[in-house]
Amino acid sequence: MTFWIALLLVVLHTVKGGWAIALLAGTGLLETSQTVFWLWYTQRRAVQVGIETIMGRVVEVAEDCRPYGLIRVQGELWRAHCNEGAARGERVRIVGRDGLTLEVEREAR
Repeated sequence: MTFWIALLLVVLHTVKGGWAIALLAGTGLLETSQTVFWLWYTQRRAVQVGIETIMGRVVEVAEDCRPYGLIRVQGELWRAHCNEGAARGERVRIVGRDGLTLEVEREAR
């Protein structure tokens, strides 16, 4: 964005001569270095998406699981299956999935 502002200043003859070249070169270098930095910064870690990212996570039961109920995972409600049963507010660990239903086990206290 700064490069386009500098180019506009040069085109409108607000900045002339050697200063125009210095302004364009400086802003071009600034824009290029920012682009390279942000590309490097965003590619430092692998993207974490999918069901694999929540496996093993300990979450809270939102609605009694006897044996089916709801759990809250990262602000979302998921259908869950717990063989032992779990009451609302208990902590459970996600151990697998069956379609869109998460398999959970009670967390040891």
